[in-house]
Amino acid sequence: MKLYSGPLSLFSRKVEIALGEKGLAFERVMVPFTQERGYQPKHPDVLAANPKGQVPVLVDGDLTLFDSTVIFEYLEEAYPAPPLLPRDVNQRAESRLMELRADEVVFPHARAFFYRTDPPHPDPARRAANQEAGARAEAALRDHFAALDRSLARHDFLCGALSYADIAMFMVVLWTQRLKGPALQDFPALAAWHARLQARTPFGKAAAEIAAADRALTRPIGIG
Repeated sequence: MKLYSGPLSLFSRKVEIALGEKGLAFERVMVPFTQERGYQPKHPDVLAANPKGQVPVLVDGDLTLFDSTVIFEYLEEAYPAPPLLPRDVNQRAESRLMELRADEVVFPHARAFFYRTDPPHPDPARRAANQEAGARAEAALRDHFAALDRSLARHDFLCGALSYADIAMFMVVLWTQRLKGPALQDFPALAAWHARLQARTPFGKAAAEIAAADRALTRPIGIG
């Protein structure tokens, strides 16, 4: 099995964590990434596999897949033990929705914080616009975090058992902290959940490697 990944690719790290939690051996190919050019030049194998030219790309025998959600579904069917979806059909559906929520509802707010890790923009109007967008994103994320905090005060995991929902939301919360979003100290159950997951080897490895990649940059970037 081979995974094309990126040092600061949120979605590739999701897949790396899933493979680690399932105990699956894989060869990792890190695509080129620099502060100046981002994920350029595109890796030819990634371009051949994914019309969007983005990681992650997973190769398992004769099968090549892209998109972290599609890869999650494949791994669960091809390598069901240990499971990363709950047994209960309703909780399985909730887990899938929570992954979607993490990627497509919560995560987009984090993009508004890139200005917080950049040098101040020379245009005062642009600075003001960035700060306004950041304030809106901060308020929205605090609402999301509060809802997650209430749920995690009653449960160890988001959907009954460790699942893809936890992996996806862990990465999103990690990204908000990289970009100076809402501090977790105001959400103790969410903070404790994030710390528990980070203590697990696959989660901790991904977080540590992202931190190391950040130290090599002048500002945190990279989503892919």
